[in-house]
Amino acid sequence: MKDLNTKQKITLICLLIVISGIIGWVYEFFFYYMNSGFTTFYFRGGNFLPWINIYMYGSFLILFLTRKVKDKPILVFLISLITTGLLEYFSGYVLYGKLGWTKCWDYNQEILNFGNIDGYVCLRSVLVFAFAGLLLVYVIVPLLIKLVKTKHIKVLFIISIVLASIFLFDEIYNLFLYKLLNLPDSHYIYTKYLNFKYLYFK
Repeated sequence: MKDLNTKQKITLICLLIVISGIIGWVYEFFFYYMNSGFTTFYFRGGNFLPWINIYMYGSFLILFLTRKVKDKPILVFLISLITTGLLEYFSGYVLYGKLGWTKCWDYNQEILNFGNIDGYVCLRSVLVFAFAGLLLVYVIVPLLIKLVKTKHIKVLFIISIVLASIFLFDEIYNLFLYKLLNLPDSHYIYTKYLNFKYLYFK
């Protein structure tokens, strides 16, 4: 990334914001379909768009922490595993264990939950995320770097900023803005008017 100019770096960051959150949403969408015994599709996340924020945070943490060891796949794998495990555990511990927010996941109630710790993290999840870290570092980011180095960077720059802004506004709206404006959030609209199904953990 050192050889990228400012416009290329911003484009890359914006694309990663969108892509990482979408990939996370797709993963959870199909995992919980499998978890239901292949009977029910659940809309995951808390936004209008198919995007989950913790995957964005995890992706940037992995890229930051592995930036000096990219030539060592085993280290990238281990760093990804530990980083995502800690992120997942402490996110769950703080948000649900301490703040009492609605549970978005609980490995006590899921399949393949070996190595489960307090329902916040399990071996299966961190292994999946560790392999995803390899995919991120060695496939997704290199492809995006090639993309932002093309002659179409001006168009990509605008498109990436617009997309990232839409997804981040969606996130901000559904986190707290809807309460300030006294408007319905995505969950209310999707369940009341579109009959979407959400997965609840107790």
